[in-house]
Amino acid sequence: MNEASNHTAFFRGLRQTFGVTLILLFLCGLLFPVLLTGISAAVFPEQAGGSLVYADGRAVGSKYVGQEFTKPYFMKGRPSAYHYNTYYEDAAGNQYYHDGSPFAGVASGSNNYAPSNPALVQRVRADVEKFLASNPDVKREDIPTDLMTASGSGLDPHISPASAAIQLPAIAEASGLSQETLKQIVEDNTQGKLLGIFGEETVNVLGVNLDIAQAMGLTSTESN
Repeated sequence: MNEASNHTAFFRGLRQTFGVTLILLFLCGLLFPVLLTGISAAVFPEQAGGSLVYADGRAVGSKYVGQEFTKPYFMKGRPSAYHYNTYYEDAAGNQYYHDGSPFAGVASGSNNYAPSNPALVQRVRADVEKFLASNPDVKREDIPTDLMTASGSGLDPHISPASAAIQLPAIAEASGLSQETLKQIVEDNTQGKLLGIFGEETVNVLGVNLDIAQAMGLTSTESN
């Protein structure tokens, strides 16, 4: 009788364990995420949709995800360990970053090199020389730090106003736009400090380049 009672208690406890597991799985794994997704879509529809940016009726990026721009008339962002996940395919279907290295797949993050790592020194030196070649009027010591340092995510869409301003002469020459026009474009895409006191002013590189493309007639409609 005691053994039968023990078996009954065991299976009762087992049913309760599975029952609680299934209920929590439904609440936390399905109902709660669906509820939060629905609330966010209703209250913050743009953010919930990825904060997409459109030009000529199609999505060309997100406000909060950087891109790699190679044309001389476009503004350049910060270095990215993953080249912002942009790549091209050759005739055989092989995928490469724009510097010719093999595409490693969609990812985010950084190489996390220590300051003493020779690979970091080599990368920074190469980026400095590349920037100076594209901006011959700029002195090495005048290059803003954030233009040579990668972000932790490798997807940072912003640069400092100083990093934007130092690129304007070369962009003006390549695009045919006046520096006054470019300065206004940068100002239009500059975000101030949070509540006026937190953080720093930042410039959205994608927003700047979309406005440059529109001013050059490369896109027929303004981005939104």
